[in-house]
Amino acid sequence: MTTRLKREAVLEVSVTDMTPLKAATTLRRSSRNALLPKRLQYSPESSAVIQKKRSKTPNDANTKREKRSKKNTKEEDDVENSDEEHPSTSHIHGGLSAYELERLENIRQNKAFLSSINLFQATEEFKKVMRPKPSQRGLMRSQAVVKEALPARKSLRLQNKEAEVLTLPPEPRGVLISEQSEPLKKPRGPLTMTPINMEEGSKLPPQLLKICSQDIKEKRKMNLDLNGYCTALRNMRLTEDQVAKVVKDRIFSAAFHPCNSSLLVAAGDTWGKIGIWKLGTDWDNDGVLLFEPHTRPVSCMAFSRAHPTHLLSLSYDGSVRCMDVEKAVFDDVYDTDGLLKTFDFMSHDCSTLVVGNSYGQVAVIDRRTPGNSHESLHSMDPKTLRCVNVHPTQKHYFAVAGNRDVNIYDSRHLKKTNSRTVSQLSGHSLSVSSAYFSPCTGNRLLTCCMDDYIRIYDTSAMTAEPPLLTSIRHDMQTGRWLTKLSAVWDPKREDCFVVGSMSRPRRVQVFHENGQLQHSFVDDENLHTVLSVTAFHPTRNALLGGNASGRVHIFTD
Repeated sequence: MTTRLKREAVLEVSVTDMTPLKAATTLRRSSRNALLPKRLQYSPESSAVIQKKRSKTPNDANTKREKRSKKNTKEEDDVENSDEEHPSTSHIHGGLSAYELERLENIRQNKAFLSSINLFQATEEFKKVMRPKPSQRGLMRSQAVVKEALPARKSLRLQNKEAEVLTLPPEPRGVLISEQSEPLKKPRGPLTMTPINMEEGSKLPPQLLKICSQDIKEKRKMNLDLNGYCTALRNMRLTEDQVAKVVKDRIFSAAFHPCNSSLLVAAGDTWGKIGIWKLGTDWDNDGVLLFEPHTRPVSCMAFSRAHPTHLLSLSYDGSVRCMDVEKAVFDDVYDTDGLLKTFDFMSHDCSTLVVGNSYGQVAVIDRRTPGNSHESLHSMDPKTLRCVNVHPTQKHYFAVAGNRDVNIYDSRHLKKTNSRTVSQLSGHSLSVSSAYFSPCTGNRLLTCCMDDYIRIYDTSAMTAEPPLLTSIRHDMQTGRWLTKLSAVWDPKREDCFVVGSMSRPRRVQVFHENGQLQHSFVDDENLHTVLSVTAFHPTRNALLGGNASGRVHIFTD
């Protein structure tokens, strides 16, 4: 008995030690349960839930079963009487809470306010201004050909059919695949001058020959001083009717016809097409005629000053052709297998030409001799030749722009190789895209270099190293899909030139030979692209600019 009493006493003491002193008091709980849950301030149920959670104590566990039983009984009664007496709020509002209903009401009020101040209409007008549509004048965009829907391909294996045994065709011999992919060259000899944008069998408009046959009276020197010249530039405007799509692809070259009565423009594109546009005429396609005398980019073109009906064009496909409006043909002037880059007239009657190719060679061509070959071929110092320009008064001098150098040669002392230079224009750190003598006297030489500088040299004395007069900082980085910028002189003046610009808003800039900007042609409504190719009219206050989509812009007074 004594041992049993001792064991019961030990058990009572152990139970007493494990029991808390104040069992009736509230136990301390973790702060995790004490923190209130995050609720949206618009929720109508948040305050009720918070009060319910705050009122919970450990003693509530004893009454949970009673509450659950009452709640279940109440829900059963509500379900039975819901269809007969009181429809639920969620059924009325599609199951949306009060917060969601308030949110939808705010959205409706905001839309009503924005509509009252015409903000939506202003947004649509702003989009139209920021994304203007290009001019729809000129050539129309070709419609995409609808392809015939072919039946779906099925596996012969899944159809339990045997595969057909096909024999491969014989391998082609003698012709490389790369040669087949290149565009074919036009056949040698004259080509009929047939517009490809008109119906088959259509003839040239008679007004074209009448315009090109007008007598040309060039007035190269304008009697205006520099202030008057700037005033004339400010009076030149660009309207919607003076923008038209003349060719289908990127413009590589463009030129004005020298007639005074009308504005006639020629432009050449990437795939050998030449477009003629008469501003303000009623021909088909808004006065645009499209021809295809070449197959590669038309990199240079010029109207003959001695024969206004002649337009000479040079292409990468190695051909030089003369568009004769009177005969309605494209005559074959020069043909070679090399890639031609540029040309210029070496005589006042435009019968002799100097042509440069991409291999650094210069060919002298006389149009009066029969055939389509050169008279002489000379290798110049530059490995790559990009521009050739002849002195306006001393026709035996011509400038050659190549890789980081510009040289002046004398055609009377040319050799097949190692021809001696008359002058060397130094200072270019990258490739030179163009070099042009001033149009009246040739006392200045204008160059454009890829080092983002336009330079003007003094060539009045034809010294070994002509001095640099002016250097103008200008962005020349056009990228791959734009034609390289080239600064060209205004043929009516000796001291001003025009060049395209990469700046925004898009513009065309006119500079003086001292480097001062004289005028910037800007038009927010009709000018939205880079005009890489620019040219002034030889006798009128008119300026053209061509972009990468084949459109020509004409600024005139």
